[in-house]
Amino acid sequence: MSLSLLPPPPTSPRAESAPRRVARHLVDTSARAGILSRPLLERFPLRRWVPSEVHTLLDYRAGVAAVVAGHLSEDGTARRAGWALGASLVGITLLTDARLSVSKLIPIEVHELFDYVHGAAAVLAPFALGYAKRHPLTAAAHVLLGLSSLAVALVTDYRCQTGMHLGGEHLTDPEGIGA
Repeated sequence: MSLSLLPPPPTSPRAESAPRRVARHLVDTSARAGILSRPLLERFPLRRWVPSEVHTLLDYRAGVAAVVAGHLSEDGTARRAGWALGASLVGITLLTDARLSVSKLIPIEVHELFDYVHGAAAVLAPFALGYAKRHPLTAAAHVLLGLSSLAVALVTDYRCQTGMHLGGEHLTDPEGIGA
């Protein structure tokens, strides 16, 4: 009898550790991970390799960082800009149809468009509102947060959880966008 026909040896059932389960969950790109969003402009040349859940965590971090950077400034305009940038990012992330959100009210495509608008606003805010020269550290933090938001948005594999899309249903695809 061939060894390849033998069943695998029994293994003891062992619970998967929490960090390993979370890591596996974050890199899951199967159909179980969610429903793909439509590619930006219907055809996007970049490979989408950042999981949607990692993007969501980065959005929460960037929102808090924008508020903190503004709050540490002594300038009222920079403080208000930080609160506006941070609260809007955290707010829309909490309401997006994604795995790590509280409520799934906003389609993932709207969140993607918001990421580009928000990133550009964070880059331009210090110059448009005039606090770039008065508080360069706050301005640098907002610009860097905006640039990182734009960069991450370009390579995020956006997936929704309920199938809510702009313009109707979209099929679940077991592969990542651009795979």
